Amino acid sequence: MHAFQQARFFSSAVQLRDVPPAAGPELVFAGRSNVGKSSAINALAGRKRLAFASKTPGRTRSINFFDLGGGRRLVDLPGYGYAAAPRAMRASWEHLVAGYLASRRPFAGIVLLTDARRPLTPGDQQFLDWLAPLEAPRLVLLSKSDKLSRAERADVLARTRAALAQAGFTAEVTLFSSKDGEGLEQARALLTAWLDK
Repeated sequence: MHAFQQARFFSSAVQLRDVPPAAGPELVFAGRSNVGKSSAINALAGRKRLAFASKTPGRTRSINFFDLGGGRRLVDLPGYGYAAAPRAMRASWEHLVAGYLASRRPFAGIVLLTDARRPLTPGDQQFLDWLAPLEAPRLVLLSKSDKLSRAERADVLARTRAALAQAGFTAEVTLFSSKDGEGLEQARALLTAWLDK
């Protein structure tokens, strides 16, 4: 049985004071609004409604914590980069996310989801800058890969790996689709190994 099978919702935090004390290794999921983060978490867990997906970008405004057993947690950060959100709301999200990342050590791993059709947006780049000082294994999932042709998939995978290498950012990179399962088993095995270290 993999770690994600026993996932259950634990708590939400809309302010830093609401963040629960760490109990063990935490696996962090991040990505821009509507990139497919909730769908990816549900696919990894083999559940339909563990994390709630929305067609409205910017709906998730809290950090959501899921218990994986043995003190381990999956942490779903609020999406970033939704331009229509009021500036004060975007600033509060950034404060919450940056504060959480600065207050936790070490992480079991950090997963960044970026849309395979538009990888490494400016918002993704900003998040990568936040990650730079953190010592944690990293996985970049090129989500919604089912929307690309085989040739396009190979191209975006190569281009993303090259861009990250040029930026000096070390990470595993894989194509991922919660719809057709591409990259699912690979990601699940890697993340389970990180949690079990």
